[in-house]
Amino acid sequence: MKLIQLKPLVILYASTIFFPQVVKAQDTIQTAPKINDSIILDSVPKHTFNPNDKDYHFKAKKLIIPAALITYGSLSLVIPQLDNLNKSTKNEILEDKTKGNNFDNYTQYMPAVAVYGLNLAGVEGKHNFRDRTIILATSQIITSGLVLPLKHIVKEERPDASNHLSFPSGHTANAFSTAQFMYREYHDSNFWLSMAGYPLAAFTGIYRVINNKHWVGDVVAGAGIGILSTELAYWLFPTINKWFTPKSKESKIATMVFPTFQEKQAGLGVVMRF
Repeated sequence: MKLIQLKPLVILYASTIFFPQVVKAQDTIQTAPKINDSIILDSVPKHTFNPNDKDYHFKAKKLIIPAALITYGSLSLVIPQLDNLNKSTKNEILEDKTKGNNFDNYTQYMPAVAVYGLNLAGVEGKHNFRDRTIILATSQIITSGLVLPLKHIVKEERPDASNHLSFPSGHTANAFSTAQFMYREYHDSNFWLSMAGYPLAAFTGIYRVINNKHWVGDVVAGAGIGILSTELAYWLFPTINKWFTPKSKESKIATMVFPTFQEKQAGLGVVMRF
């Protein structure tokens, strides 16, 4: 038995980074909670998606919006007029003494939380628990893989001068990746419900500016990266899904997912038996 523990993620991921840890089998016996066979996830149908579904197919037009957002954010680093807009927006916020808050630390994950909550309440989305978790995890990995290197490459100073990791906005990238995730899960069954994540994502981006943590260009680029990451996650899902699917009837793979809590951080544990 192998235990792959994903931490720390808020509810599913208590940060923007996805860290797998492999623990020895004897540790698994001590740390994995006792559960009955009814929640072993290989009892859930492994092929709950239609490979011909358009959500899994690459389409260039889906790149238009994220590409435009990322391009604008990037140009704001080098075009004086856009840089002036960044600074004038900051000055207006400071002059108006707009009060900030730390809600943006939580709203970045709320669309994803809403998807799981709605499914628990019986409002089913496109995928079952196993499949949507794979997609969401993939999206978060891609988001982190794009945001973190860019921060250290660009080294843009934050508006509050706290460090040089301003571009792009990681909070906004997470928010729009989860909002796009909610859209993809519900747009076939309930269009208006699928759009509910975007106001939360927009709130997150706006308050990153109000809290003096990011320039407008950082937020716009972050939104584009978030949307792109989730689109890539859906395109990659048919391939990644094969990694978790037995190749033959003789193959027996049992998968179990359970919540974990360690050092004041919530997470998700995954046990796989090969």
